[in-house]
Amino acid sequence: MSTINTPRSFYSANTAAAVTTARSSTLTTSTRPASTSPVQTASSRTTSAVLPSGTGFPSVSGTKFTIDGVTKYYPGTNCYWCSFLTNAADVDLVIGHVKTAGLKILRIWGFNDVNTIPQYDNWFQHLTASGSTINTGANGLGRLDTVVASAEKNGIKLIINFVNNWDDYGGIKAYTSAFGGDHNGWYTNTAAQTQYRKYISAVVGRYKNSKAVFAWELANEPRCQGCATSVIYNWAKSTSEYVKSLDPNHLVTLGDEGMGLPGDTTYPYQYGEGTDWPALLNITTLDFGTFHFYPNSWGVGYTAGNKWVTDHAKACVAANKPCFFEEYGTPINHCELERPWQLTSVATPGMAGDAFWQLGDIISTGQTHNDGNTIYYGSDEWTCLVTNHVKAIG
Repeated sequence: MSTINTPRSFYSANTAAAVTTARSSTLTTSTRPASTSPVQTASSRTTSAVLPSGTGFPSVSGTKFTIDGVTKYYPGTNCYWCSFLTNAADVDLVIGHVKTAGLKILRIWGFNDVNTIPQYDNWFQHLTASGSTINTGANGLGRLDTVVASAEKNGIKLIINFVNNWDDYGGIKAYTSAFGGDHNGWYTNTAAQTQYRKYISAVVGRYKNSKAVFAWELANEPRCQGCATSVIYNWAKSTSEYVKSLDPNHLVTLGDEGMGLPGDTTYPYQYGEGTDWPALLNITTLDFGTFHFYPNSWGVGYTAGNKWVTDHAKACVAANKPCFFEEYGTPINHCELERPWQLTSVATPGMAGDAFWQLGDIISTGQTHNDGNTIYYGSDEWTCLVTNHVKAIG
């Protein structure tokens, strides 16, 4: 999720009161680039997959997804906070509810970047110019291990994201704080991209044999305001090629908001955030397109969501790739305003699935984070936007 231009903290860390004091197991990596190219080989110290290998990875079939041998439209949701829960029973509870509801795709954060190691809280990667560290311990990637294992057990497919455009849980800012430069320069900053790829290698190497992984996602809502669209395009092409070199079996996607699209002159259709959506969609090593919709943040009307869906779907039909309506939300009248977008998405050729922002539940420490868009398991809004939606899809 995002705002226009100014990243604000929507991703509160208020997910669990418990913390761990377990000693971290770490991978220390050099920040000195091996060459002027951002492409780096995987570190020999990257751990291997923690889950058994299997067959039947999710795939695409034209403009639809195929999961467990079934090609259809798939519903899902977002749970950024699932990756930071400290109680395995809470993870199983939440993912069990996702399964019970009939949702299939769960998008989570695969990052938690810091510039200073916290005494008690979770952290996945410590970024410094003198030597960065990937935390493979219980309060690091061990948290992701728990989510992946639960998803395996429940038949849920995960979209795992590598970095945040926004400052929450580190994001691009954590890289620029360590390696210098500004936000827009991150995409071509050799030192930052070298470490980013080392982190990708660690995560992909850990789970590349897992059938729980639906797709690897390059970033959450990448933007480069005022940049030529070639900046993000070249970065997305090169990075997705790198991910495919590590894991040719899983899907790869960008995680962008869908901005930069012919068909209208309103803000999200414009190219000012540095993305040309049809061009990105045509990158061979990106298997499907993503787009988001937040009318309140973007200053557009609620009913514009239907056209936003159909315009992206047309581009997906032209590219013969699936469209995934990856995030959408409103701070008010969730059922009344968001249900029409779901109906449009299900009915429109080119659309392969959707994931509302965001999942809410009651765990051992209480109610999970409510950012105003949250749909809580078992609520009337859940019945409208999840139960009825799943039933309509069939």
